[in-house]
Amino acid sequence: MPRKRRYELVDIPQHVVQRGNNRQRTFVDGSDYGLYLDWLDRAARQRQCDIHAYVLMSNHVHLLVTPRAPMAIAALMQSLGRTYVRYFNARHQRSGTLWEGRHHASLVASGRYLMTCYRYIELNPVRAGLVVGPADYPWSSYRRNALGRPDARLVEHDDYTILGADPRERAQSYGQLFGVDLGPDELDEIRNNLNQCRAYGPDQFKDKVEAALGRPVRPLRTGRPRKAQNTTLTPVTPVS
Repeated sequence: MPRKRRYELVDIPQHVVQRGNNRQRTFVDGSDYGLYLDWLDRAARQRQCDIHAYVLMSNHVHLLVTPRAPMAIAALMQSLGRTYVRYFNARHQRSGTLWEGRHHASLVASGRYLMTCYRYIELNPVRAGLVVGPADYPWSSYRRNALGRPDARLVEHDDYTILGADPRERAQSYGQLFGVDLGPDELDEIRNNLNQCRAYGPDQFKDKVEAALGRPVRPLRTGRPRKAQNTTLTPVTPVS
């Protein structure tokens, strides 16, 4: 099966996910989570990427990232992956691959689409039944974005910054967005775009991205293709 093609445009946010191979654990304890975040911060600065949101689950990672240089996210994930796999294999006395091949990524439009992606990422532990509320999970960006706790890894996106005049007001406004759950249609749309490495946003956004890239970025239709209707009339032989 051919690899799904990923797309990068400078200054356009991307929702990135990387999963453990065969759904195996990629984090065992607090040391693993903490070191991954430290290396994420270092690699993001080196590769000119702004991290806006993240969540580290036991067997996969979600990131919301804006690249500030060409192919910056690909470089970020390659650098981070190599460093972390070497550490993880040595510490846990294992060998071989850790991640499920290449990461998946979806271009994300600004406005409500981006803020929905923020919430999708930080609500992962709640949907998985690990915690009651996102503030209860220590390995995500929610405590910084919604509660104002320090997290030097994060860079505020412009859409987050306009939520308030100061950090406290922004955090309060952001936290209020979590008063409404994401609907099943929103969840399916995000997942489909992410799995197919396509664009998440309105048609105008997809038109601009396709013009910039010179290739389609819309999700493929699922299911069997519809048969083309035959508009030619065929003579019918009467049955005797």
